[in-house]
Amino acid sequence: MPAALVITAPGINCDLELAHAFELAGADAESILLNRLVAEPGLIDRFDLIGLPGGFSYGDAVAAGRIMAQLIRQHLYGAFIRAIERGTAIIAPCNGLQIAVQAGLLPGPAPAAKWPAKPTQPEIALAENASARFIDRWCRVEIPADTRCIWTQGLRGPSTTMMLPIAHGEGRFTAANRSIIRALESGGQIAVRYAADDNPNGSEADIAGICDATGLVFGLMPHPERYTRWTHHPFWTRLGEDEKSGEPLGLQMFRNAVNRCMQPAAV
Repeated sequence: MPAALVITAPGINCDLELAHAFELAGADAESILLNRLVAEPGLIDRFDLIGLPGGFSYGDAVAAGRIMAQLIRQHLYGAFIRAIERGTAIIAPCNGLQIAVQAGLLPGPAPAAKWPAKPTQPEIALAENASARFIDRWCRVEIPADTRCIWTQGLRGPSTTMMLPIAHGEGRFTAANRSIIRALESGGQIAVRYAADDNPNGSEADIAGICDATGLVFGLMPHPERYTRWTHHPFWTRLGEDEKSGEPLGLQMFRNAVNRCMQPAAV
């Protein structure tokens, strides 16, 4: 059974949901405090999957995710890169995406390029929502057909079920320049988009989530861990049996990653 690490810290509040999603998909989840990992980075080597949960890590002091990201940059960046290089899949919802971006884990180096020895300065950011308000609702999403993200590849469904919940005040995806967006698009690194008429925060190009060039590291502002049962859906009682024929979109994402871990290694 694949082993999944859920990294917790003061202020994190979605760690139990994230661990439960991993377990529903067939992994054995273990939660470990960030401070312990800083003291024992080698613990990360035990895991096949890693989750950076949502919440308000360290109270989002200074800026959303900033403190936890700096701790990872200073103490755990090398351990994360080694994990990615050996094929560990990483998911980072909401605050997790804010952390991953500032820690230098997303969007990562260009295809075929090596990870830098030290984290680079971010060229993308999750800025304040265009409405300047905290938003807590469900949004319709789309999965680009050409994405290389192992978490979202091949996921399809009727528009009534292709939805995910959001809960954030700083989720507007923005880049230093348009060429960065074009590179993400041409490289298949757009993993999830908001439906064009349901972009809740003003994100550029309707981007809801991205992956690195390997497709292993996946960050998104919505919360797939909160959509692992049909009863989580905002109007599940009105869905037809054909619409509920498979697994909910959130669980499918975790299933994709866990199934990949269980495939025999290439020789």
